[in-house]
Amino acid sequence: MDPVVLGRWQFGITTVYHFLFVPITIAMAMMVAVLQTIWYRTGHARYLQLTKFFGKLLLINFALGVVTGIVQEFQFGMNWSEYSRFVGDVFGAPLALEALLAFFLESTFLGLWIFGWHRLPRLLHLMTIYAVAIGTLLSAVFILAANSWMQNPVGTTFNNGRAELAGVEGFIDVLLNPVFLVTFPHVITAAYMVAGGLMAAICGWWLMKLRREGTDRDPEAVAAHRFGARMGAWVLIVASVLTIVSGDLQGRIMTEVQPMKMAAAEGLFDTETNAGMRLFVIGDLDATEEIFAIKIPGLLTLISGEETVQGVNDLREQYATEGFLRNDGSRTQIQEEYAAELAANYPGVDPAPNVPVSFWTFRLMIGLGLAGTALGVVLLWLIRKDKLPPEGRFWDKVWTPAMFALPLLPLFAISFGWIFTEMGRQPWIVAGVMPTAAGVSTSVSGMSVLISMIVYTLVYGVLAVIEVGLFLRYVKKGLPDDTDVVLDDHTDQDSPMSFAY
Repeated sequence: MDPVVLGRWQFGITTVYHFLFVPITIAMAMMVAVLQTIWYRTGHARYLQLTKFFGKLLLINFALGVVTGIVQEFQFGMNWSEYSRFVGDVFGAPLALEALLAFFLESTFLGLWIFGWHRLPRLLHLMTIYAVAIGTLLSAVFILAANSWMQNPVGTTFNNGRAELAGVEGFIDVLLNPVFLVTFPHVITAAYMVAGGLMAAICGWWLMKLRREGTDRDPEAVAAHRFGARMGAWVLIVASVLTIVSGDLQGRIMTEVQPMKMAAAEGLFDTETNAGMRLFVIGDLDATEEIFAIKIPGLLTLISGEETVQGVNDLREQYATEGFLRNDGSRTQIQEEYAAELAANYPGVDPAPNVPVSFWTFRLMIGLGLAGTALGVVLLWLIRKDKLPPEGRFWDKVWTPAMFALPLLPLFAISFGWIFTEMGRQPWIVAGVMPTAAGVSTSVSGMSVLISMIVYTLVYGVLAVIEVGLFLRYVKKGLPDDTDVVLDDHTDQDSPMSFAY
C-alpha cells in the first residue's frame, strides 16, 4: 500500500466529488440574482417564484459544497504535509484569502438573503444575493490562483529550503500568472454551462409535465418555466462559445508552460511540424510509440500556436539532459533556483504523465461539453415561438432522459477537464519543482490513508443520496404558490428575521 498512490486517490475522489457542487454554486448564484432583479424591476410574481425555486436548489447545493470542501484543506496537513511545509508560504496565502474574504462574504450574505425576505428592504435584499455571487467568484479567483501556481510557479524564490513569495511583487505575479488569467474565464464560463443546463433541464422537464396535464390548468407556471428554459438554454449556449474561446487560449498557454501536458493530451510521441490533432490513437504499452492514429492535419499546430509541437519522447530526452524546461527553453525563478536540488534529490523522475488518461480525459471534456451544448440548442429550437415540448410517443420517451443529460453532460465535461488538468501535470505536484512523491506525509502509513479514504468515500456516498433526494424532491414540488412568495412591507422594524424556505 503505497501512501503516494493512496493519497492521490483520496485527494482525487474527494476533489472530484466536491467539484460537482462548485460550478452550480458559482453560476447559479448570479443567475438567481438576475431572476430576482427582473422581479424587482417588473414586479411580476412568476420571476419571484423562479427566484425562490432556484434559490432553494442553490441552498441545497451550497450546503453540500461547504461540507465536502472542508475536507480538502485538511488533506494538505494530513496526507501532504511535506508539500505544505515546502510551499506553505506561497500556497497558503490565496487559500487564506479565500477563507477569510470570499467564503465569509458569500456565507454571511447568503444568510442575510435567506432570512431577510420579510425583513430587509427589497433593494437591499437584492444586493445581498449579488454579494453572494461576487463572493463565489472571489472564491474561484483565489482557489484557481493557487492551482495555477502549481501549474506555473511564478513570483517565488527558493530560500531556507522552502518556496517563498518574492515579496508583494511575487504575490501580484501569482495573481497575474498567465495560466490563471486563462484558466479563470475558462472555468467560470464552463460553470455557467452547467448551471444554464440545469435551469433549462428543470424548466424543460416541467414544460413537458404541464403539457401532459393540460396547460389551461396553470398558464402562469407554463410562462414561468418557458422563461426559465429559454434563459438556461441561452446561458448554456453563450457560455459554451466563451468556453471554447478561453479553452483555445488556455491550450496555447499550456503549450508554453507545460509542453509535456499538451504532448500527452494529443498522444503526440514524436515532435511534428504542422502537427495534426489526433482524434483516436493506438499506442504501445509503454506509451512511447504510435501504432495507429486518426488525425486532422495541421489542427494541433493551430490550437497550440506553435508550428512545431514537441512530442513525449523528445521531451523525455530533453529532461534527461537539461531538466525541466518550458516550451521556449526558459524556467521560472524557483524552477531555475531549485534545478540543482531537484536533480540531486530526485533523480530518475519520468517527466511524462499517464498518456492514455491525459489523452482520453481531454477528449471527453470536449466531446461531452459539445454534446451538452447541442442538446441546449435542440431544446431552444423545440420551444421557440412559445411552443411546448412536442407530442408523440418518441418525445414522451426521450424527453426526461434528455433533460437529465442536459446538465450532466457539461458537469461531467468540466470534471474530466479537471482530471486532465491535474493528471496531466504529473509527475509534478509543483511543475518543474516538486515531484508528487516528495509531497506526501512521511509519518502517515498507507493503511491510515486507506482507512480514511474508505470512510470519506462512504460518507460522501451517503451525502450524495441526501443531495440527490433533496434536489429531486424540490424539483418535483415545483414553483412555490403565490401566497408563499408575497413579501411584507417591512413596516415593523422590530420583527424578527424569518427563514423563508
